[in-house]
Amino acid sequence: MNTRALMHGLGLTVLLLCRPIPAAEDTLDLNWPQWRGPLANGVAPHANPPMEWSETKNVQWKVALPGRGTSTPIIWENQVFILTAIPTGKKVAVKADAVPPGPNAHMVDPPGEMQRFTVMSLDRATGKVLWQQTAREKVPHEGFHRDHGYASGSPVTDGKHLVAYFGSNGLFCYDLTGRLLWQKDLGLQRTRYGYGEGTSPALHGNTIVILWDHEGEDFIVALDVRDGKELWRQKRDEPTGWSTPLIVEHEGRRQVVVNGMNKIRSYDLSTGEMIWQCTGTTLNAIPSPVAGQGMVFVTSGFHGNALYAIRPGGRGDITGTPSVAWFRKKHTPYVPSPLLYGTLLYVPSWNNAILSIFEAATGKPLVEAQRIEGIQGVYASPVGASDRVYFVGRDGNTAVFKKGGTLEVLARNKLDDGFEASPAIVGKQMFMRGRQFLYCLSGK
Repeated sequence: MNTRALMHGLGLTVLLLCRPIPAAEDTLDLNWPQWRGPLANGVAPHANPPMEWSETKNVQWKVALPGRGTSTPIIWENQVFILTAIPTGKKVAVKADAVPPGPNAHMVDPPGEMQRFTVMSLDRATGKVLWQQTAREKVPHEGFHRDHGYASGSPVTDGKHLVAYFGSNGLFCYDLTGRLLWQKDLGLQRTRYGYGEGTSPALHGNTIVILWDHEGEDFIVALDVRDGKELWRQKRDEPTGWSTPLIVEHEGRRQVVVNGMNKIRSYDLSTGEMIWQCTGTTLNAIPSPVAGQGMVFVTSGFHGNALYAIRPGGRGDITGTPSVAWFRKKHTPYVPSPLLYGTLLYVPSWNNAILSIFEAATGKPLVEAQRIEGIQGVYASPVGASDRVYFVGRDGNTAVFKKGGTLEVLARNKLDDGFEASPAIVGKQMFMRGRQFLYCLSGK
């Protein structure tokens, strides 16, 4: 890892006791290679995307996407990669057990049609489709929450391999020209209420990490990105979760930190050995952890609230020990993940247009549960670049704030589409995946 470049780009002293690990070396200027960006914290450290836009201003290109998905795009050099599930028109009878009974069954779209699980590469400059591959065509065994779809996990790349994960519908590895290198099936998940799947793979070096928490036998597994060979597997005991694992380094040891309702856990990246664990967050753990300032921040907010700041140097059960630096139990996110921008932690509340700002090192609240006017509902995770914070609503409205201890609004922007996916930022561009379109926004 280019530590000097990282320190310069963040404009702060990086605490090497705990640092997020980029998915590939020297990618901070050029790429957004994974869910939550090059540092897995939502920040593009050297980017300068536009502050203002509309349907007629600062739109470099806008293309209609086939099918449906809430997968965030990733970017490597001149390519934008995105996952989608395309209905084929081949209708099938819905199986009796396809939608589990429960109070929220009305929120589930049942699997009544064959889907084409698709990986796309688009030209970063023009939006033109460079290649498109059908990973698999099948009828899913289970439906999905109506706000999402069958392509909710984001792909990840190291510049040589592109890993596309469709959960129960397969794990696929391509090269960047679209040639399939290998594929693997991990089984079938039964998710809570039939809400579907949404975790993304984590990748460091030659190791892919996949989380498999559902209403059955759970596990976390590591695979070799070169051939799909299983490296290790550990059993887990969790209800359905949708969080993405975070790979961090602490005192030279690489850890995989995983959110969960029962326990927050850390595993050794090389062996799968559990290093530490502590009390879990809440039911339906969705937000992904972020790391920096010598700590890992883990949060969730369904049927309760929890935000933990954890020093990852402990061993065994660290509940109630100094390894837990601070804790909050109100105004935490259900779907969005937090943004760690330098010394500041931006935390959405529930799925609402409400933000809090904390001093990451101490947990001191600088802004507590402030409502953002003009935005209705939030699933996208906030992102940061050029000392600005971008907060995207489901209704197409975005508020842009000045980085700091207040929510100083710099701009308010509106697009015609609706947005559940999180933005991706590279250079002077911001990529926003809507329900119908993929936008590339670019300043002059």
